[in-house]
Amino acid sequence: MISRKLQLSINNSFFLFGARGVGKSTLLKTRFADIPLTFIDLLRLDVRNQLLDEPDRLEQMIPPNTEWVIIDEVQKIPELLDVVHRLIEERGIKFGLTGSSARKLKHGGANLLAGRAFVYNLFPFTSFELGDLFNLEKALMWGTLPRIFALDSEDDRIQFLKSYANTYIQEEVWEAHLIKDLVPYRRFLQVAAQTNGTVINYSNISNDTRVDPKTVQRYFQILEETLLGFFLEPFHKSLRKRQRANPKFYFFDIGVQRALTSDFAKEFGRGSLGFGNRFEHFVICEIVRLNHYYQSGFDISFIREDDDLEIDVVLSHPSGKLWFIEIKSTDFVQQSHGESLLYFGEKFRNAKGRVWSCDPIAKSFGNIAALPWQDGLKEVFEFG
Repeated sequence: MISRKLQLSINNSFFLFGARGVGKSTLLKTRFADIPLTFIDLLRLDVRNQLLDEPDRLEQMIPPNTEWVIIDEVQKIPELLDVVHRLIEERGIKFGLTGSSARKLKHGGANLLAGRAFVYNLFPFTSFELGDLFNLEKALMWGTLPRIFALDSEDDRIQFLKSYANTYIQEEVWEAHLIKDLVPYRRFLQVAAQTNGTVINYSNISNDTRVDPKTVQRYFQILEETLLGFFLEPFHKSLRKRQRANPKFYFFDIGVQRALTSDFAKEFGRGSLGFGNRFEHFVICEIVRLNHYYQSGFDISFIREDDDLEIDVVLSHPSGKLWFIEIKSTDFVQQSHGESLLYFGEKFRNAKGRVWSCDPIAKSFGNIAALPWQDGLKEVFEFG
């Protein structure tokens, strides 16, 4: 059993959000293995139909003196949250509420329990969690969804990832009535996956998908709210200026992004552009996941100026901590890899500049430290 970094409360109700297949149910069953509980699975059609007709029947499903109730995929019946709220108040029951989409709850006016429940997110495995099982090349090929590690053959992994992408489209988008026409959305998914990690050009994507730019923006919001990806906003101390610039978008898992581009036949090796892009994507996913698990509180952004000077990741903290991080897939870091850090370091003298790479040897270039990417993550999240 792979131990997860996310620490769930056993003293307070909570929401646990995460895309399908990240291991929410497994984590809950492990975390509450020694605690009596009632488990209600809304993926079961018979259970869902009972509660759709009469949400108050939830109370009848909970035996007396029950301390914990787990409701899996609560977004299927948002009306249950009114009953959950009442049972927390009247019976002191604690609830673990899982969901693979926050959209229906946010936009449907669902009762989010007014601070009575903590909010957690679970992601695919991190390299920290995998430990000795982690292999960078495999992670860049297949992603780190738990199911991938139970499949032995390349064909099985391909079929799983294709099925995952199709299931997302069918169940999270089409059956949830988030869009009216699947054809342009399928085109959008492929284009969004191909432009993963680049600054979003809504006009170009609009032309490629043959829908208007506002629809493209809505499609990206659906991806974010169904937990299939996240935005990386441009860094600027002025919130007004930040909001005028376009963000980047990253899919939550490299394997799923790869399935959406249908590029399984494409080979990539160290030193190639494909390897570099996937490595950057992977490290940024690690940063997002660990920032949540360690409750570090960093705002994650990037810098790109008109002359193409760029910093891949900016970590800024309300305390004033500021990290500028360049991600390089090279096995041999040189001073030139940190040039943008030196440039922006003159503007932001309180920032710590780092190059994270596949080079196993730590180096320094003036005020810039170059570290193996694993050590860089530890410096920020375990020691920072």
